Amino acid sequence: MKLKYLTYSLFILSISKGVAQEKKEKVNELKEVIITKKKKAVEQKADRTIFDFAGQAHLNSGSVLEGLRKLPGLIVSDVAGMMYQGKQLDVFMDGRPLNISSNELNAFLEGMPANAVEKIEIITQPGAEFPATSGGAILNIITSKKAKKYISATYSSGANFTAYDQTRARFNNSLLLSAKNSLFGWQLNLGQNYRESALWSDITKKEADNTITNLSDTDADRIGRNNFIIWAITFDFKKDRLLLNYDVNFNKSSADTEGFGEGFISNDASKTKTLRQDAVATYQKRFDDKDKKLDVRLNYARNEVDFNLDSRLFNTDILENTSNQAYVNFRVDYSQAFKILDEGKFSVGTLVDELAFETQNFDVTNLDYTRRTAAGYVEFQTKFKKFDFILGTRAEDYKITGNTDTEELIPFKQFRFFPNATLQYNFIPKVFFNVNYNKKISLPSTSSLNPNNTNYQNPNVDYTGNPQLQPTIFDNYEVKISAFDYAFIGYNVSVANNQVVNRVFVNDNQVSNTAVNIDEIKIHNFNIGLPLPYMLFTKGLKETMKFDFNPDKINFLYVYAGYQMHQIPNLDTRGFWMLNLMSQIVLPKDIKFVANYNTTTVRGNYFYFVAQQPFNESLDLSFSKKFLKDQLTLSVFVDDVLNTNRQGLTAIGTPVLIESKYDTRRFGFTLNYKIPTKNKLAKEDPNLLNKETKEEQTTIGN
Repeated sequence: MKLKYLTYSLFILSISKGVAQEKKEKVNELKEVIITKKKKAVEQKADRTIFDFAGQAHLNSGSVLEGLRKLPGLIVSDVAGMMYQGKQLDVFMDGRPLNISSNELNAFLEGMPANAVEKIEIITQPGAEFPATSGGAILNIITSKKAKKYISATYSSGANFTAYDQTRARFNNSLLLSAKNSLFGWQLNLGQNYRESALWSDITKKEADNTITNLSDTDADRIGRNNFIIWAITFDFKKDRLLLNYDVNFNKSSADTEGFGEGFISNDASKTKTLRQDAVATYQKRFDDKDKKLDVRLNYARNEVDFNLDSRLFNTDILENTSNQAYVNFRVDYSQAFKILDEGKFSVGTLVDELAFETQNFDVTNLDYTRRTAAGYVEFQTKFKKFDFILGTRAEDYKITGNTDTEELIPFKQFRFFPNATLQYNFIPKVFFNVNYNKKISLPSTSSLNPNNTNYQNPNVDYTGNPQLQPTIFDNYEVKISAFDYAFIGYNVSVANNQVVNRVFVNDNQVSNTAVNIDEIKIHNFNIGLPLPYMLFTKGLKETMKFDFNPDKINFLYVYAGYQMHQIPNLDTRGFWMLNLMSQIVLPKDIKFVANYNTTTVRGNYFYFVAQQPFNESLDLSFSKKFLKDQLTLSVFVDDVLNTNRQGLTAIGTPVLIESKYDTRRFGFTLNYKIPTKNKLAKEDPNLLNKETKEEQTTIGN
């Protein structure tokens, strides 16, 4: 009864806060002054959740990967990959798919400073305008900042250290330059990241007589160097606009790994070089009718990876693997308002893309893979009183062919429809009930297909891809209630056919890790998020409801809990809980203190693995303050205070236990300094970097 009363009270509190804010906005509209809109830490929309990275010091203190680990409901794991509220994520950057995954994705995000990111969008219900290959959800990393007239510059820097067996340092620096004049605008973001880190791994096997055999015990000392340039320029032609984007990211990393196990001792050196380039040209045609838009886009991306592993003991080359991926995409999108019920909008578009992927092992081509997709979509949106409706479908034609050095790939040639439908009932503004269905497809990532080993291996451990993987078809169902961005409760289930999963197999003392298809799986997810203002406990509900506050400026505790269960035929599985607690306290002198705690329960199944230790259990603390009229932001932090962030998994059907630990307990500082523009009333222009999402298309067109 107490829990029911508390939930009802918080719901009423959210409603009163929203009504008060709406009244305040109406009053402001009558005044001839410039109103500055404060970004929200979290914003819930009908189809996505938006996290403000730039404005939250506890998120932008390290790498993008470290910041993502702190988001409530998001799991990042070497085994589990990247999931949000139980949905596997397809990762985009500035509206464009990265087309990389697994270890390459983790290395890419680990090498990118979090203070180069403006915000993170997690699109939980991708509509027809998004590729059907986007899977259950999309994580869109938005790196662009907003340019102003005249010139502006922002410098960001950070340093942090870990102290385990030795002290390891990490430094990052970046500079954002942007300008706008009457002819064109431009933006340049460049920076570097240097990281020293450690990884300790242990793989053991429990014998029939309960004795433990140590198959592999390794200590890796790693150094990563990353440099990036993000460039954009835009030309305005009356109502129309031409945007040109070019991104380049170069990552060079090395590792010294000492290992031993049953029958071997090793001392190896590995080197990885990755060069990723992405170029986009977008022409935006605008009309007298502001609700009518036409966008034409051409995108070319290239990703090159070179991995080498050498034995110091025997002075020999163990692995020499390379991969080259080229991706080209052409798409046209058109949208227009039309009168149906209270109001309406329809969108149509088409897309053609091709991906070519080639891998080599010691100069021998062992995979030549080509994927071509042609697609078209139509989507209708309308409103009727308190109801919102979205109905769409996407048609995609696939042709996947290729061969290894020994055989041809199983071809995949199909034409499919992918419908989506959303019904939303709005109780009051920003309080809604949402029901969604969509069908999606997940094509095997090139990392999963790659027959080469791009991980450390030794005589007892081997990692390989599977070129014969087939696509996965998903049917996704979801219901959710959301109240004013911060409070929500939802349930979703995904029914997947031909799901791609990692499997571990054991032959005597040889452990191999690869990807396989399983016929069918159901993934159930229950999620709840609830804000608890501390004044609720000190002043009571009655006084709290009278208070008109900005939730980003008050003391509160945000609670997120999620339950996930994988239902696999002929396998007895158990679910697991995910818990995130984030507390914000505004100290004297406007110093903001944030404590963030993540954990999961154990003994639950993640596909064919059972967690023996919590995923990414960590307590992170940060203090931040703004100086010089908010132009300078300084934060100090300590992550993984209790040194609990580690992984321990058993592989179903094997006697193997896999354990790993990174040097996650770290302390350091970050600073951001923005040089103010001389004209404080300069009009703010939209983001220059190209976007793909609905929200960003609207922003660009304004």
